[in-house]
Amino acid sequence: MAITTLSSREFNQDTSRAKKAARKGPVFITDRGRPAHVLLSIEEYQRISGKSRNIIDALSMPGLSEIEFEPPRSRELARAADFL
Repeated sequence: MAITTLSSREFNQDTSRAKKAARKGPVFITDRGRPAHVLLSIEEYQRISGKSRNIIDALSMPGLSEIEFEPPRSRELARAADFL
Protein backbone atom coordinates (compact mmCIF):
# COMPACT_ATOMS: atom_id res chain seq x y z
CA MET A 1 0.00 0.00 0.00
CA ALA A 2 1.51 3.27 -1.15
CA ILE A 3 0.92 6.41 0.91
CA THR A 4 0.92 9.71 -0.97
CA THR A 5 1.09 13.19 0.53
CA LEU A 6 -0.07 16.25 -1.40
CA SER A 7 -0.38 19.86 -0.36
CA SER A 8 -3.80 21.49 -0.75
CA ARG A 9 -2.41 23.44 -3.68
CA GLU A 10 -1.13 20.28 -5.42
CA PHE A 11 -4.47 18.60 -4.81
CA ASN A 12 -6.41 21.53 -6.30
CA GLN A 13 -4.13 21.73 -9.34
CA ASP A 14 -4.08 17.99 -10.12
CA THR A 15 -7.11 16.20 -8.70
CA SER A 16 -6.78 13.35 -11.21
CA ARG A 17 -3.29 12.59 -9.84
CA ALA A 18 -4.77 12.33 -6.33
CA LYS A 19 -7.55 10.01 -7.51
CA LYS A 20 -5.06 7.75 -9.29
CA ALA A 21 -2.86 7.65 -6.19
CA ALA A 22 -5.89 6.77 -4.01
CA ARG A 23 -6.28 3.53 -5.99
CA LYS A 24 -2.91 2.44 -4.58
CA GLY A 25 -3.36 3.70 -1.03
CA PRO A 26 -4.39 6.66 1.12
CA VAL A 27 -3.62 10.20 -0.02
CA PHE A 28 -2.89 12.67 2.77
CA ILE A 29 -3.75 16.27 1.89
CA THR A 30 -1.96 18.89 3.94
CA ASP A 31 -2.75 22.47 4.89
CA ARG A 32 0.34 24.49 5.80
CA GLY A 33 2.35 21.30 6.16
CA ARG A 34 -0.06 19.55 8.52
CA PRO A 35 -2.27 16.61 7.52
CA ALA A 36 -5.83 17.89 7.14
CA HIS A 37 -7.69 15.33 4.98
CA VAL A 38 -7.36 11.79 3.69
CA LEU A 39 -8.56 10.63 0.27
CA LEU A 40 -9.45 6.93 -0.05
CA SER A 41 -10.97 4.79 -2.76
CA ILE A 42 -14.55 3.78 -1.98
CA GLU A 43 -13.47 0.14 -1.71
CA GLU A 44 -10.84 0.99 0.90
CA TYR A 45 -13.28 3.16 2.83
CA GLN A 46 -15.88 0.37 2.89
CA ARG A 47 -13.23 -2.13 3.96
CA ILE A 48 -12.02 -0.11 6.94
CA SER A 49 -15.45 1.16 7.98
CA GLY A 50 -17.11 -2.24 7.67
CA LYS A 51 -19.88 -0.67 5.58
CA SER A 52 -20.27 -2.76 2.48
CA ARG A 53 -23.27 -2.13 0.30
CA ASN A 54 -25.37 -5.02 -0.91
CA ILE A 55 -27.88 -5.06 -3.74
CA ILE A 56 -30.87 -4.87 -1.39
CA ASP A 57 -29.52 -1.72 0.27
CA ALA A 58 -28.64 -0.20 -3.09
CA LEU A 59 -32.15 -0.75 -4.49
CA SER A 60 -34.15 0.00 -1.37
CA MET A 61 -35.99 3.24 -0.94
CA PRO A 62 -36.54 4.78 2.52
CA GLY A 63 -40.22 4.82 3.46
CA LEU A 64 -41.13 2.23 0.81
CA SER A 65 -43.11 0.14 3.29
CA GLU A 66 -45.38 3.13 3.98
CA ILE A 67 -46.54 3.42 0.35
CA GLU A 68 -49.87 1.76 -0.36
CA PHE A 69 -49.94 -0.09 -3.68
CA GLU A 70 -52.72 -2.28 -4.97
CA PRO A 71 -52.12 -3.37 -8.58
CA PRO A 72 -55.27 -3.73 -10.70
CA ARG A 73 -56.48 -7.27 -11.10
CA SER A 74 -56.77 -8.65 -14.59
CA ARG A 75 -58.06 -11.88 -16.00
CA GLU A 76 -55.71 -11.70 -18.96
CA LEU A 77 -52.89 -14.17 -18.91
CA ALA A 78 -49.36 -12.93 -19.15
CA ARG A 79 -47.83 -13.49 -22.57
CA ALA A 80 -44.28 -14.06 -23.66
CA ALA A 81 -42.21 -11.06 -24.64
CA ASP A 82 -41.59 -10.53 -28.35
CA PHE A 83 -37.91 -9.62 -28.81
CA LEU A 84 -38.00 -9.33 -32.59
